[in-house]
Amino acid sequence: MALSVLIIGHGAIAGWVAGQLKDDPDIGVDHVLCRPGREAAAVAVIPGARAIVDVTQLDGSVDFALECAGHVGLASHGPGLLTRGIDLGVVSVGAFSDPEIAAALEAAARKGGAQIELLSGAVGAIDALASARHGGLDTVSYIGRKPPLGWKGSAAEDVLDLDALTSAEVHFSGTARDAASRYPKNANVAATVALAGLGLDQTQVTLIADPAMSGNRHEVEASGNFGRFSFTIDGKALADNPKSSALTAMSALRALRNRASAIRI
Repeated sequence: MALSVLIIGHGAIAGWVAGQLKDDPDIGVDHVLCRPGREAAAVAVIPGARAIVDVTQLDGSVDFALECAGHVGLASHGPGLLTRGIDLGVVSVGAFSDPEIAAALEAAARKGGAQIELLSGAVGAIDALASARHGGLDTVSYIGRKPPLGWKGSAAEDVLDLDALTSAEVHFSGTARDAASRYPKNANVAATVALAGLGLDQTQVTLIADPAMSGNRHEVEASGNFGRFSFTIDGKALADNPKSSALTAMSALRALRNRASAIRI
């Protein structure tokens, strides 16, 4: 029997994932959760899915839910799905910087006997970092570097004149918790790195606007009893949306295919 999937949201990432699965015999995207009045738009992006606006409208069984809707969508619908025993894959990991959201999601998962899977998203080496945590980590740092345009509409505009930059400038330096809360659409990677390693309050984050960059660069460094590693990735965006990471969408697809596979890696 095919894995029955519900997707929260119908943006670029959700649409890309659904498109990759349209001919997959092992996975079916049967439901899409959207805002009231957006049902037709949601079905246009994810054909064949039933559009609903609340988890109480679910009919039939759902094996796995995938969040692709941002912090608000996760906070609104995540607890209801988890309470019903539906495992949930999360793209908007930065939402866990809010203690109330994190507590509500964990409580709902425990109540429903479900699990929350934090997806690796736009960065790599999360498996190594999460493994190293169990042996003892000393330091973890993350540097996010984007072109000025990539920081438009964020708190970076309160610090820098993004249109006038001629060289790389730091606009945030602090903890992962502060980064994720101040940059809810830009710092999911910082939160993912933190939750895999030393935690939101012990992971140091630097965010940079760099006019020399044409894409987004993520750099992670860690040291501990395992040794030391550094990881850098220059990520590309989805073709349909320059603000959405292609690797984030791919990590969501991987999570679904792992669920449906007899062998996971």
